[in-house]
Amino acid sequence: MAFQIEGEDRPGRWLVTCDHATNRVPDWVAGGDLGLPADDMARHIAWDPGAAGVARALGVLLDSPVICSDFSRLVIDPNRGEDDPTLVMRLYDGSLIPANRRIDAEGIEERLSRLYRPYHAAYAALAARRPDTVILAIHSFTPSLKGRPPRPWQIGVLHSHLDSRLSHAVIGQLRRLPGLCVGDNEPYSGHLPGDAIDRHALAMGRHNTLIEVRNDLIADAAAQADWAARLAPALTAALKEVDHG
Repeated sequence: MAFQIEGEDRPGRWLVTCDHATNRVPDWVAGGDLGLPADDMARHIAWDPGAAGVARALGVLLDSPVICSDFSRLVIDPNRGEDDPTLVMRLYDGSLIPANRRIDAEGIEERLSRLYRPYHAAYAALAARRPDTVILAIHSFTPSLKGRPPRPWQIGVLHSHLDSRLSHAVIGQLRRLPGLCVGDNEPYSGHLPGDAIDRHALAMGRHNTLIEVRNDLIADAAAQADWAARLAPALTAALKEVDHG
């Protein structure tokens, strides 16, 4: 299966997404093993640790559906355009991915047709269920890249210059919470042509925001639920602000 959906019949406006929900490698991809050690497959290079738990908890709190990918981003990255050179990574944060080093166009096409495109088709169908859908993408980021300084933010709100309305409102809401270091398009920019937000929100004129939580802060179910409980009121207030602004 290329994806998992929870709460498909929930009536809320939000569509909560998690593009990098798992580090699973399907059996038909290199025998289910990309050739990386288990420690690497547990790192942020293979998935967004903790993000799926936050996304699912937010779906409940916002009474809205959730879609999660069911394959590792190292198999193929659903948050990239089909023509993006990083669609199938061969080297990531210091780790070579053996099963991807010599992949050919036919191999990429198989991953596109069996994983990437079904995920995006399901995503598009959920987003189209009502005319005022709001896309909420949940990701997590590593506290530091190899050889780089620690990242100070606990949470980042990413957005495109093409439509930053909701994200700016979310940042404003989160910065009212005590003791929270909130990144504005940190630890990296939120605009990437062809990515999931570009495809399903910006191209369709939908309100959207992308939330990145530092993954050491959402390592277990209790922490994931706590962050969802913090985020849900801020997201609800931000959307109301944008709707009435």
